[in-house]
Amino acid sequence: MEEHAPKKSWFSRNWPWAVPLGGCLTLIIIFFVFLGSVIFGVSKAFTNSTPYQDALIKAQEDEYIVQTLGEPIETNGIMQGELNFKNNTGMADISIPIKGPEGEARIYVVGTKQNDKWTYSELYVIIEETNEQVDLLWGEGQNNE
Repeated sequence: MEEHAPKKSWFSRNWPWAVPLGGCLTLIIIFFVFLGSVIFGVSKAFTNSTPYQDALIKAQEDEYIVQTLGEPIETNGIMQGELNFKNNTGMADISIPIKGPEGEARIYVVGTKQNDKWTYSELYVIIEETNEQVDLLWGEGQNNE
């Protein structure tokens, strides 16, 4: 009679390639989780910034923008531009895509921060369909030229 040797487990037969592959896959997954958390953190920092919030509120409260885009007006993608602040000073030069049920637009914000107070030299919306520019600073004395 023949004696059969006990059958080796899957892991004991395949460990030479399974261990390195599993380790590499684990490192790749950890890298992408880290990268995603960094991108989410930076994105959250931008969307929580005062210039971003001020611009979005101004657009949502402007009667002409609301009439043109419809309600609700919400963001429509990722902000672009530059936003720097350190201690009590800073600068912003950003554009924020927005949309409503009736159309899309982009808010442009240029401003500086001195002593914890933001002052905007430019704050306007460009309606995508008509390329019309709507000044959101009109009447505030900050953009009178």
